[in-house]
Amino acid sequence: MTLAEHLDELRKRLGICLAAWLAAMAVGFANAGRLIEWLQRPAEGSLPRLAVFSPTEPLMAFLSVAVLAGAALAMPVFLWQVWGFIRAGLSLRERAWGQVFVWWGSAQFIGGVLFAYYALLPVSLRVLLRIGQAYFEPVISVERYLGFVLSLAWWCGLIFELPVALWLLATVGIVTPEWLRQQRPYATLVLVIVAAIVTPTTDPVSLLLMAAPLLILYEVSILMTRVAVRPRIQREGR
Repeated sequence: MTLAEHLDELRKRLGICLAAWLAAMAVGFANAGRLIEWLQRPAEGSLPRLAVFSPTEPLMAFLSVAVLAGAALAMPVFLWQVWGFIRAGLSLRERAWGQVFVWWGSAQFIGGVLFAYYALLPVSLRVLLRIGQAYFEPVISVERYLGFVLSLAWWCGLIFELPVALWLLATVGIVTPEWLRQQRPYATLVLVIVAAIVTPTTDPVSLLLMAAPLLILYEVSILMTRVAVRPRIQREGR
């Protein structure tokens, strides 16, 4: 394929992703009320109700929830389009991993969102809302609260795609398990910095809760890249 043909295919696949995201966002918007109620549960002890400070805030809250819900629902389509774009450069044996890549990547994203909800969010809210509680009464708008929660969930979902991304890079020959092992000290430093940026609080417990899974995911990535490069090594050996 020429460069123009590659760009045309990329445009078509991006269009499919956008259409899938919009359709999934419509589903998320229809269920936004229930999703907001679910997202508010970790703060029920400290925030019985969320406030609204402008007429447009409820609509923006519904749209924010719909965007993340749509991304989670459309993730299989996103990943399938990524796989479809690169599969032409893979062998027949490597192409057979397409469904594994799609469903594994989707599960990783949802796993990251659930990790943020069940592990990071309760600890972060407990720490942040206790600061100055003798002097302040927390009155938080639904837009600010959802911005905090959805940002945390979004970044955790993307970070949990690390093994999938590195496996894909190893499949196309960009990285190798040996290179990842050599970069382990630098990767550890970078992942801890990323954990500190994503974690909304500065307490060591929250940082550990975020950094430990990232380091584990990096080790899992090294194992998965071994699986990815094995067929390529066998072909070169023959």
